[in-house]
Amino acid sequence: MPLACLITGATGFVGGHLAEACVPRGLRVRALARAGSDASLLEHLGIELQRGDVTDERAVRRAVEGIDTIVHCAAKVGDWGPVEEYRAVNVAALRTLLDACSGRPLRRFVHLSSLGVYPARHHYGTDETAPLPQSHVDGYTQTKVESEQLALDYHRRHGVPVVVLRPGFIYGPRDRTVLPELIENLRQRRVRWLGGGRRAMNTIYVANLVDAIFLALETPNAVGQVYNLTDGEAISKRRFIEALVKGLKLPEPRPLSVPVWLARIAAGVMEKWSRLRNSPRAPLLTQARVKFLGLNLDFSIEKAKRELGYQPRFTFDQGMKETLAWYRQNA
Repeated sequence: MPLACLITGATGFVGGHLAEACVPRGLRVRALARAGSDASLLEHLGIELQRGDVTDERAVRRAVEGIDTIVHCAAKVGDWGPVEEYRAVNVAALRTLLDACSGRPLRRFVHLSSLGVYPARHHYGTDETAPLPQSHVDGYTQTKVESEQLALDYHRRHGVPVVVLRPGFIYGPRDRTVLPELIENLRQRRVRWLGGGRRAMNTIYVANLVDAIFLALETPNAVGQVYNLTDGEAISKRRFIEALVKGLKLPEPRPLSVPVWLARIAAGVMEKWSRLRNSPRAPLLTQARVKFLGLNLDFSIEKAKRELGYQPRFTFDQGMKETLAWYRQNA
């Protein structure tokens, strides 16, 4: 197990859970955190805090000094906005970090990507051999593909010991970005069923993801590899959303009685109109939301099980119980 770990994005959802899990393992953790971001959890844990932005070359070079391993959690997430805003954080900042690592005796560089990198189509047990498209439906997934390619290129050309993890839809306590937006959209009745909600989601509870990160840090043969990660259960969109609806007493989504192909056309029109108006808010329907609500998103995690020894420790019901308990107390 590494002695010193740098976590980017440690004031965020996944990074915060990872930092918390490092403490009982006896790891020395350094967190690179933006000025003004809430670092109270990290301070409470006694984690070394360095203020600076992942886009700042000098701050990044200071952050990697004396570090054995890096887990890169920092990212701009969302399904709306100019692709260049996503690229500045998800690609350019990653290049800065990789440049700072080149030539250093790192044990491991774990890069968090996303199952969103796969094509926007139905998936039935898709594994890591599936080719990735060069063009995507939104800035987040577009730049996640680009960042994966960049990280793996630095592994091949410069020997950076990169492992790429592709988690699905991450849920759990302390998410203040993605799940709260879904909850608010449910509250405002902005969510509709596509296909009756029967199709699969690609969920992963945050603690299961943290377990997989430690496995990626510890497994020698993981270097240069890419791994899909989910809870390993067949969870439908209806089951996931109804857990939120019942647990938080939210309105039940109404059906949208149109096929996915027509919803995609409608999303394209809405997106175009919103861009013409320079709207800062996403329209009611986007290509990313059609993908989330209407497509079957089932991915194989057999490679992670076989090579990393990954076995999801928390079931969906257990993870959702913890998630709902936190939101009821903190919403």
